[in-house]
Amino acid sequence: MKAPPNPSRVCSALAGACAGLVNGLLGGGGGTVLVPMLTGKCHLPARQALATSVAVIAPLCALSAAVYAMQGQLLVGAALPYLAGGLVGGWLGGRLFHKLSPVWLRRAFGLLLVYGGIRALL
Repeated sequence: MKAPPNPSRVCSALAGACAGLVNGLLGGGGGTVLVPMLTGKCHLPARQALATSVAVIAPLCALSAAVYAMQGQLLVGAALPYLAGGLVGGWLGGRLFHKLSPVWLRRAFGLLLVYGGIRALL
């Protein structure tokens, strides 16, 4: 198997900064910026870009949650049911990830972006 490309540090830092900015401003969604940047600008294959995005977004979400908590905006009790469901969904998605072709992963991600965009506009 061919080794994945090694993106430049500038490209990687820029992608991370954009994802962090979106995550901090909108309370999530950094991956919607990060995945296209990783595949387009940093030239990572789709599967590695999606997996890398999860690894990057997790700490960004934790940081954003900490900032919101310090500002008194985080309702931990209200978040717990979503966290429980998210853990199950994350485990299931991680198990299914290697079974789907990169083409279908990209299509699913694209549909998610379109759906999110339509919901945001309406």
